[in-house]
Parts: sequence; structure tokens; C-alpha cells
Amino acid sequence: MTEPTNTPATVAEVMAQLAEADKARAEPQLTSRQRRARTVARLAAVQALYQMELAGEGVEVVVREFRNHRFDADIDGAPLAEADEDWFSAVVHGVVEDQRAVDEAVKARLASNWRLERLDATLRALLRCGAWELKHKPDVPREIVIDEYVELAKAFFDEAEAKFVNAALDGVARDARD
Repeated sequence: MTEPTNTPATVAEVMAQLAEADKARAEPQLTSRQRRARTVARLAAVQALYQMELAGEGVEVVVREFRNHRFDADIDGAPLAEADEDWFSAVVHGVVEDQRAVDEAVKARLASNWRLERLDATLRALLRCGAWELKHKPDVPREIVIDEYVELAKAFFDEAEAKFVNAALDGVARDARD
């Protein structure tokens, strides 16, 4: 996979892109504010896993940093939307605690000549978060999980990577939920 090429200039642009995509889908049991907070939590979870991998920081350090310094803060001069901090924590902790099974679920959906380690770190984080939710949050519709992480992929990558995320998570969903 390639390095992110479609990287928005600011976090505000990422959030605007995700807000537009959110209009097309909804978790029926959540209000629009709760859906938005969950979207922010998913974005933060991907960022946290990326940070953990590149900086070698532990899960508790990173979760605490996000809770204390990133949520409800201004980024690039604009306030970050409210995050569902419990959802964020559950995803990050869940991926770390179940990483072997999550990685196996993702690896099962990669082409035979691809290894998870060959993927871009951001792409790995997206797939791990999405796979964990598909495996451990059956109350969230599979379409919502897949759509959210595909939209996040579109915020950082070209269409090819977004399609890759869609196909991989769709396969994980079939394996985990059917």
C-alpha cells in the first residue's frame, strides 16, 4: 500500500469530510450528537493506534494523553468535536488486548502475498479498529462500522485504499457475524 496521499490539510477538514459522510448513514439508537461523538472516537482510536505503533508508547499512556490533552481541545485553531471517550477507550484497549485475534481476522482477508506488516501504519490502524468493532460490537450494524472506517480511509488515502478497507472489513464482517 502507498503512503497517505489525500491527506487533508487540517483536522477540521477531516471532520468536515466525516460530517458530510455521516449524513448518509445513522446508527438508529443514537442521536446525531452521539453519532458524531462516536465518529470522533473512531478517528481518535485510529490516531492512537498509529501513535502507539510509531512511538512505541503503551496503551494507558496514549489513552490518558488523548483524554487529558486532545479531547475538547483546539486543533489548528478550531475546536475538536466532542468525542465519545468511553467508545474511544474501548476500541483502543480492545484492539490491544485482542490484537492477535484481530490481526488474524484481518490477515485472513488479505491477498495471499500480502502481510499485515507491509501495510501503511495508518491503514493497519483503520483495519484493526474496524475488525475489533465487527468482532466485539455486534449491536452496531456492520454497515455502520464498515462505512465509518471507509470514510476515515478516504480522509487519508486515495480511493483504492478506501476500496481495500471496504473489501477487507466486509470479509471480516462475514467471518465474524455470519
